Amino acid sequence: MRRYDRRDLGLLLLRLGTGGVLAAHGTQKLFGWFGGHGIEGTGQFMESVGYAPGKASATAAGLAETGGGTLLALGLATPAAGAAAAGAMAGAAAVHTPNGFFNQGGGYEYAASLGLTAAGLAVTGPGRLSLDHALGHAVNRSWMIPAAFAATAAGTALIVGARARRLRKAKEGEQESLFEEEFME
Repeated sequence: MRRYDRRDLGLLLLRLGTGGVLAAHGTQKLFGWFGGHGIEGTGQFMESVGYAPGKASATAAGLAETGGGTLLALGLATPAAGAAAAGAMAGAAAVHTPNGFFNQGGGYEYAASLGLTAAGLAVTGPGRLSLDHALGHAVNRSWMIPAAFAATAAGTALIVGARARRLRKAKEGEQESLFEEEFME
């Protein structure tokens, strides 16, 4: 039996925990599991927060979370898995940013924590207790890290940018009241 060090065990725990949470969130979106709303309900929510079309956005987010989380937990294709999960969490953080940092106030703390952990795992690698290691790192090469993050960053920037433009345009159509309500009494 090969001896594994603390680093490998720590990476395994991080991968299982982070990947499991991400996969569970993704299956809420895709299948309605664990109290989720499935594609229909999540699609409606996505539309309401500016991600359109809603069903396509729900599908993309669900696949990135489920697929990225599952692959992270397994330690397979770790650069792509971590980058995909980080991209999904950047999209989630964009929704929560107006509420500040802390999760208790609806902020982006939780999404940022999951995204940064997934990104850290993509950069660090999965350790020896992983499918990547067992398969000789065929889908975990050093060049894959910047490639995965570049592709994810480009896609995330386009999607989050389109959402921001959509929200700005909707807000431009709203007329602000001329007087504050407290002065009208």
